[in-house]
Amino acid sequence: MKTILVSQPEPKVENSPYFELQQKLKIKVDFRPFIHVEGVPAKEVRAQKIDLNNFTAIILTSKNSVDHFFRVAEEMRYKVPEDLKYFCQSEAIAFYLQKYVVYRKRKIYVGQKDFVDLSPLIKKYKDEKFLLPSSDQLNADVPQTLNGLKVNWVPGTFYRTVMSDLSDLKDVYYDVLAFFSPTGIKSLFKNFPDFVQNNTRIAVFGSTTQKEALDHGLRVDIMAPTPETPSMTMALEKYIVKANKESKEK
Repeated sequence: MKTILVSQPEPKVENSPYFELQQKLKIKVDFRPFIHVEGVPAKEVRAQKIDLNNFTAIILTSKNSVDHFFRVAEEMRYKVPEDLKYFCQSEAIAFYLQKYVVYRKRKIYVGQKDFVDLSPLIKKYKDEKFLLPSSDQLNADVPQTLNGLKVNWVPGTFYRTVMSDLSDLKDVYYDVLAFFSPTGIKSLFKNFPDFVQNNTRIAVFGSTTQKEALDHGLRVDIMAPTPETPSMTMALEKYIVKANKESKEK
């Protein structure tokens, strides 16, 4: 196996594990997002009966939610108050928030990693009025968790996940295709309805992506995360080393 297509944007950091994988195994790794995000105009957000003045706290589950909350605020000419509380799902999201606010002057509460980790913090401030700016594809565990906490919260679709045009890849072959979301799989079949897997290995991250792949009749060859391979790069390396060794022995 010599080529991998990762259905995500190319990493901006020099020490990405994908680049290390490329050098270590002497393989070619290309990056191409199968999906992308488009902002929902402020007019459409208003149509969801959302008035930013009504909220005292914002729940941020991704960097996209940060970008699009502040974009909509600007489009609505809403001056973000200094005492607004920010509940960030992870440290990376909280750190990213510094792009828009002076960190030390704001009330920022940070979870560990998963959304449920925010529960104790949200529960502590249960009298706040929470806004959850998100995509049109909200993880089911988010509303479930918030409803379970019995807090006053409103979801808002601030951006959409859209399938990218991949028509230029029509005659390009890769040994491995790596997917990270169910929408990535849907994008593959929207772009190439007649896609036949044959010898192409399919790598998936997460059980929902795996289910989507299987529902489309794909054979899943590489799975992450697992206890042995918690990252996609580790799963790819393990599989490729073994497969290339077997092919040499033949």
